[in-house]
Amino acid sequence: MTQTPEPTGTPAPVHWKLVIDAADPHAQADFWAAALHYEAEDNGALVERLLGLGALPAAATVEFHGRPAFRDLMAVRHPDDPYDKERGTGLGRRLLFQRVPEAKTVKNRLHIDLHPGEGRREAEVERLTGLGASVLRQVSEPAGAWVVMADPEGNEFCVS
Repeated sequence: MTQTPEPTGTPAPVHWKLVIDAADPHAQADFWAAALHYEAEDNGALVERLLGLGALPAAATVEFHGRPAFRDLMAVRHPDDPYDKERGTGLGRRLLFQRVPEAKTVKNRLHIDLHPGEGRREAEVERLTGLGASVLRQVSEPAGAWVVMADPEGNEFCVS
């Protein structure tokens, strides 16, 4: 396989997204959009275009907040980041939830740390609990203090 050589100078950063397995990607997107103050992506125009071309079966779609969406995928993106207006896909910070048949069974190997700001941890934990998260444990160590929480599907994350 031939690789295209990098242009001289500093290489461009690699675009990425964090993909999270989910039983219900739309409910997870709603939770994390509210938790992070992000926006659920609107892929409605893309879904309609693919349906019209016969490239996507109707069974692979659902209605999400009054618009067509992919049945097995839903993403959230930072509201200030750029996005592809034709596809509705974020081009910056985003989380993509994909439907999988199996339930979560063990501790995450990767997790999100939320930093609400100095003196705001307790209020943020309360807000997230109101959104459907649960507190797993509170940690206080010489290096710092944080709260380990779980989202509605049991994925661990921390609030420091």
